[in-house]
Amino acid sequence: MLLVVDVGNTNTNFGVYDGDNLLVKFKLMSKLERTSDEFGMAICDLLKLNNIDKKKIEGAIIASVVPNVMHALVGSIERYIETKPLIVGPGIKTGIKIITENPREVGADRIVDAVAAYEKYGGPVLVLDFGTATTYDLVTEDGSFAAGITAPGIKISARALWEDTAKLPKIEIKKPASILAQETISSMQAGLVYGQIGQTEYIIKKVKEESGLENLKVVATGGLGSIISEETDAIDIYDRQLTLEGLRLIYEKNQKSGGKH
Repeated sequence: MLLVVDVGNTNTNFGVYDGDNLLVKFKLMSKLERTSDEFGMAICDLLKLNNIDKKKIEGAIIASVVPNVMHALVGSIERYIETKPLIVGPGIKTGIKIITENPREVGADRIVDAVAAYEKYGGPVLVLDFGTATTYDLVTEDGSFAAGITAPGIKISARALWEDTAKLPKIEIKKPASILAQETISSMQAGLVYGQIGQTEYIIKKVKEESGLENLKVVATGGLGSIISEETDAIDIYDRQLTLEGLRLIYEKNQKSGGKH
């Protein structure tokens, strides 16, 4: 079995694969500081609760955009799962060629999403991830990571509303019954959700125009992506497990190649 770990700015998502079958997934908050022992205990407890025998885990892979958790997280997996995790970064075989100006600046999570979308759905493909930030990444037909757009995520926008505006409350992010809101909560929901839909459709349209790729597939992932993808025809596929799938695929590529390009 394989343990895959996606460390995002808000949550750290874990999955356990048996071959290409995702057996379980669970998450921990990324912003909570933990020692390697605390990480190890949490991971072991969650594996046990999900009826996973940690002794059957033979490998692990991590993609992280939060450097300061890596020492404790890697240490916990080495000590408690007894395997040395593969870290997504320079020197790792991905099957994707990054042709942007500064390839090292591309986040590991974006590379992982690009790998999964390209492998599963082919290219050219535009990969959207509705996470802490909302990202749009273009992968060409030959598997080149050609461009990326980064925008504030829905939760960041929501937090700005209620933290920087004295009278606006914290709200659940969901589509209201109508855009013609008549009270505060649905007014905020309308602005957040329909605003994100509008941004999404316009960015997809401009990417197709400027790239000339009218046949571009559009694949979305991320927790809030399901809300947006249900409301627009601009997104072709919503794949909740895209990042975990990408981690599995990258691990397999490196096992076959011995970790070399």
